[in-house]
Amino acid sequence: MIVKQYVKDFEKLGFGMFVHFGLYSMLGQGEWTKHLHSIPDEDYLPLAKTFSPDADWAKELVATAKKAGCKYITLTTRHHDGYSLYDTRGLNDYDAPHSCGRDLVREFVDACNAEGIIPFFYHTLLDWYQKSYEEDFKTYLQYLRDSVEILCTQYGKIGGIWFDGMWDKPNDDWEEDALYGMIRSHQPEAMIINNTGLDALGALGHIELDSVTFERGKPGAINLETSPKYVASEMCEIFADHWGYAKNDFNFKSLREIIEEYCVCRRYGSNFLLNVGPLGNGKMRSLDKAMMETLGEWVEIHKEALYLPRPAGVEMTVGDNDFVLEQNGTYYLFCHNLAMTLGAENVVKAANGEYVKKFKFDKAVKSIRWLDNGKELEYQQADGETTVYCAPYQYGENLVVRIAKIEV
Repeated sequence: MIVKQYVKDFEKLGFGMFVHFGLYSMLGQGEWTKHLHSIPDEDYLPLAKTFSPDADWAKELVATAKKAGCKYITLTTRHHDGYSLYDTRGLNDYDAPHSCGRDLVREFVDACNAEGIIPFFYHTLLDWYQKSYEEDFKTYLQYLRDSVEILCTQYGKIGGIWFDGMWDKPNDDWEEDALYGMIRSHQPEAMIINNTGLDALGALGHIELDSVTFERGKPGAINLETSPKYVASEMCEIFADHWGYAKNDFNFKSLREIIEEYCVCRRYGSNFLLNVGPLGNGKMRSLDKAMMETLGEWVEIHKEALYLPRPAGVEMTVGDNDFVLEQNGTYYLFCHNLAMTLGAENVVKAANGEYVKKFKFDKAVKSIRWLDNGKELEYQQADGETTVYCAPYQYGENLVVRIAKIEV
């Protein structure tokens, strides 16, 4: 099996921010609003005349991502409406330089590079604007390749290209060899990812693809038995129901749910790509920003276990949601369902918790300590099984998922 170092390096990034941003952001009805609300071109295209994000939009976005603990950001350089945030260099005038006189992808890349964040580019495959998509598909595919080539040649080294939309024409020849070959000629170590959508979670594809995707679906172990190369995996998730800004979408997940999903990703060695949808001026919705920054506080506490450690193949015998990761002979136990039960009965609502964790382990343990406060946990080892005794959360704390470091 071929194993590429840049794919292994991608896995070490662990956590990224997804950004859906474009003309649709001005309407506040989600990124599919043109199509699903049947907005005619004469009403939608004029949005480009007033689309002019605030000058510091990219810097603020990157600063929030960094505070959250993200190592990379994937930006929608062109979404399904066909509008490009980058200079299309004569392919058409439906782009940011013709709208606001600025290359927004350049601003994004510069902001990422300044903060040590790796820029990734989302690029649509389907296109509601380009007539050749429906009328002359081969001509469209050349237009697509020319568009992506600009992204591969004008912004320095990038982390990867994230495609979406091949599922719109599942029986057509997308000329993937030509598309991916062009990317490799300019960016040989860029991750090439092609989203399989909601229905084909974790499915392998073309030999040049470097990661499978799980869109809003729990990741799982990937079967690489028939794959000639090693591939990574990534789960993309949203806070509410829309990827692009939707003003009246209040169906937000709790921070608890987000933390638990993040941990499921780490359980299977998947990266977690968490989405925000900026407003039309490029500013983040206040709740998106707060969620990202608060998640960052949890990440900061547990960062030792969240980026480099990989699945350890340790079988849990008690604690179905719990798991163990490993890095260089150090192990990390992710503990779920620890309730906060200590406190005055009129202040703390009592809850049942799972405080005993057991797993098969043939190594002699020297110590087990919480990452958050360094306190040592009691444990026993017998007959190839390790039993760890966890206490309830004390009043004033609830980490949702608490991680213990196991020294052997």
